[in-house]
This record gives sequence, structure tokens and C-alpha cells, in this order.
Amino acid sequence: MAEKYRLVIFDFDGTLADTFPWFANVINRVAEEYHFKKIEPGEHETIRRFDARGVLKYLGVPLWKMPLIANYMRTLMTHDIQKIALFQGIEGLLRRLSSVGLTLAVVSSNSYENIRHVLGEEMAALIAYYECGVSIFGKEAKLRKVLKHSGVAPAEAIYIGDEIRDSEAARKVGIAFGGASWGYTTPESLRAHAPDEVFASIDDIMTRLAVSVGTTA
Repeated sequence: MAEKYRLVIFDFDGTLADTFPWFANVINRVAEEYHFKKIEPGEHETIRRFDARGVLKYLGVPLWKMPLIANYMRTLMTHDIQKIALFQGIEGLLRRLSSVGLTLAVVSSNSYENIRHVLGEEMAALIAYYECGVSIFGKEAKLRKVLKHSGVAPAEAIYIGDEIRDSEAARKVGIAFGGASWGYTTPESLRAHAPDEVFASIDDIMTRLAVSVGTTA
């Protein structure tokens, strides 16, 4: 089924960029600032099994605080941006997907500036559409915007992300979802939400999306 995709939309944190170590390092600073439960090192695997609502409930974060927290965390990341890197293999993946004619996009809660900085000039230029600074449950609307601007039908698009909310947003828009098993959510939790694809590795994306397209291009 991979050959049917014309548009590949990526999440950023935990999908393209390895930001979970940074998140684990700063989350208790954020907890102090916004008065919610701190996370002990042994709890990281616990929260990786939850969806976004489950994480908020576990930490005791009311939904109204999320815009404030998200803005604060984007600012913290801007200060630490030199510590953030793409996962190994992402640059080759983006080059390959672009070279076989697939249109690339990013829909993310992170800021446009942070994403462009981490991608670097060459990789950022391969991305045709950016929808950034998305609210915690606002990805559905942003995915629809990318579809509208690209002119690609939902059946010909896939959203690749590492969180359950990514899967839920894709399903509401009617596009395929590919679970990135190396990100914030455990592979088991992603599979429980019946994604169209589960990618075990970055090379797995290359094999399923680029190779079959490239052989017919």
C-alpha cells in the first residue's frame, strides 16, 4: 500500500528529532513553575504508555494550563536548541523521500523556529508545508490545512508520529497514520490504536515508502 502515498506529513518531537532526553531533563523545572506533579526517573516508562489526556491526568495538569506550559517549554527548548538533534538516519530519509517525488510536510506542537534550526537549512528546504505551534489537541485542523494547501487527497497522505493523539488526529481527517516506535509513546500503546503502519525504525520508513515509489518513478 506504500506506493499510494503522495504526501508524507511528519510530527517533529520524538519522530524527526530526539527530544525525549531533553524533555525528561526539564520537565521537573516546568512542574515547579506550573505546580504539577514531578516525575521521578522510574516513571518515564509509565507515562510513555499513556495518551495525552492520560499524561495530563497523571501529572495533575488542568487543560487550561496547557497553552502556558507549551509556550514555556518551547522557550526553554529555544535556549537549549544546540542540545537537540535529529535522529540518526532522518537526513537520509528526507532526502530519499524527496528524491522519489513525495511531498513532505511537518505538523508539530513545536515552534517553526525551533524546527527549522534543528533541521538545518538543507533539510528544512525539503519540507513543503509547515504547521507549527499546534495546541495539544489541535493537530486535526492543521492536518486539514496541509491537505488543502497541497491539493493531495486524504487517501494519498500519511501522518507519521509517535503519540496516540497523532493517530487520533489522522483518523479524524481520514488519512493514514504511521506509528514511529522510537518516540515518546511505547510501540505497544501505538499498536493498540490500530495504526495503518507501525515503523520499527527509520530505515523501515525508507523501505516501505521510498523504495516502492522509487521503483515505479
